[in-house]
Amino acid sequence: MRRATKGNARRKNQTKGSAISRDLRVNQMIRIPQVRVVDEDGAQLGVMPTPEALRLAQERGLDLVEVAPMAAPPVVRFLDYGQYKYELTKREKEAKRKQRSITFKEVRLKPKIGIGDFDTKVRRAIEFLEDGDRIKVAVQFRGRELTHPEIGRNLLAKFTDQIKDHGVVERAPLLEGKSMHITVASTHKPKVVEPAGQAAKAGRAEAAGKTEPEAAMPTAVEPPVAATVAPEKQTTRATMTSPATGE
Repeated sequence: MRRATKGNARRKNQTKGSAISRDLRVNQMIRIPQVRVVDEDGAQLGVMPTPEALRLAQERGLDLVEVAPMAAPPVVRFLDYGQYKYELTKREKEAKRKQRSITFKEVRLKPKIGIGDFDTKVRRAIEFLEDGDRIKVAVQFRGRELTHPEIGRNLLAKFTDQIKDHGVVERAPLLEGKSMHITVASTHKPKVVEPAGQAAKAGRAEAAGKTEPEAAMPTAVEPPVAATVAPEKQTTRATMTSPATGE
């Protein structure tokens, strides 16, 4: 039992050390006697003792970060380490957001499929390929249809001819059980799908842009209306008082 616990402790220490080694060494963690220094603007300051490089970084209000530990001597740079980690995490999230996993779609055909249904299946397959997905085109046989596999091959050959501008056949038609299928890889780049939150923000911004001119229209119309109404009131008063002066 003691040997087992010692072995587990060694494994934990090894994994902990490997995890720490992946991070950049900063400030007092850099124990190399001499380093090659690059300032915050990218200018080379040359090789100097590590304590002196650390002092210069602290005088500028920055951190001393080891960016190339395998160089001889190691290369360090003056950075705001907190801001650097924040920007690095932000870039990783942005890259992850723009990534799109390629999915595998399936299109099923029948040996006696009609022309209209066949064209619909072709259009659907082209949509998948334009999105960057891979597709599996399968012909489903029933009963005695298995005795005529050439029908399935001809149907798949016709299908691949219709989609040849959007995909490349990865494998020849293969009969497995009651189905014969091929796989097609897309020649298009996968489309980047924006998150729903950003789409909603864009919609609200567009709606706000449309409502601003509508709200401004009544203010432009109101002054002419007030100007035309005032003379009418004066003329009516004049016509009403004129008989009284005549009497």
